[in-house]
Amino acid sequence: MGCRLADDALLEEALTHRSLGSRNYERLEFLGDAVLSFVVAEMLYREFDGASEGELSRYRATLVSGETLGEIGLALGLGEHLRLGEGELKSGGFRRASILSDALEAVIGAVYLELGMDPARRAIGRLLGGRLSDLPDAAELKDPKTRLQERLQGRGLGLPRYEVTDVRGEPHCQQFTVRCEVADLGLSSEATGTSRRRAEQDAAGQLLERMTVEQA
Repeated sequence: MGCRLADDALLEEALTHRSLGSRNYERLEFLGDAVLSFVVAEMLYREFDGASEGELSRYRATLVSGETLGEIGLALGLGEHLRLGEGELKSGGFRRASILSDALEAVIGAVYLELGMDPARRAIGRLLGGRLSDLPDAAELKDPKTRLQERLQGRGLGLPRYEVTDVRGEPHCQQFTVRCEVADLGLSSEATGTSRRRAEQDAAGQLLERMTVEQA
């Protein structure tokens, strides 16, 4: 990310999954998610002068999606530094896109807390700036829930069902766990996010990945 944190305890917290205890990255993830969303919105506003609000929103959703952040976290080798509980470690949590994306947001939150907004902005620019030029036309961008629905409809299958299975944290800092199930395929996935919508999107994205792998 191009910056160094002097507060080892803060960095350790940013890299600790909730499966290892109560002092984990969830609060920093909440903060990092907000910082990331703002900075990406600012980048897009400056880059795409003629884009509408809806187009900018679709661009932002693509850049801050769990899929995109998971890819970046994997490329950075973030999983090698994560502190996971035994269960998550055995199940390959250090490679899971949802965990990598959450941890990346937590690290961004830690950068913001220790170094301030400008260093956080520069770090996000280094992580995502190169992807701005690779964005397709806004009309081609669809979120994971929409893509999953269209793929199922194209195969004549029933729509996915989303269910909130857990809500944790204080009202201002909640974590939502959502289960996405496609009964016709006997498939399901589960994801956690700082909003119900984010968790639903990440769960849908995971199911899309599984469908792609199983059809390959």
